[in-house]
Amino acid sequence: MQAARQKGITGENLLRILESRLDNLVYRACFAESRSQARQLVSHGHFLVNGRRADIPSYRLRPGDEITMRERSRELLVVQHSLDTAGGRSKPDWLEVDATGRRIVVHSLPNRAQIEIQIQEQLIVELYSK
Repeated sequence: MQAARQKGITGENLLRILESRLDNLVYRACFAESRSQARQLVSHGHFLVNGRRADIPSYRLRPGDEITMRERSRELLVVQHSLDTAGGRSKPDWLEVDATGRRIVVHSLPNRAQIEIQIQEQLIVELYSK
């Protein structure tokens, strides 16, 4: 397990890995209404990472990476609807989101305090440790 091989607390490493997935960042930036919708948008090749086409939802992003929508995908109604109706969701501080330019910049990876998921990650680590 990658999280166990990294320095630090395994549970926090696991959450950081999950938060840095491309499909999760598309969801966090409010370009999709759900993670499954974000996964489908990524799978269909609507996004570029640092100018290169990315169609793998589990692609892990690093600080400094720039995610943009492909030129032909910028006017997708599903993305515009998601941006219009995402009023209740907040965008993370560790991301810079330009909704009009359909662009996301990863400034850093989140620490545990910046991850809003209410979960006891240590229980997951213990389950998979058996």
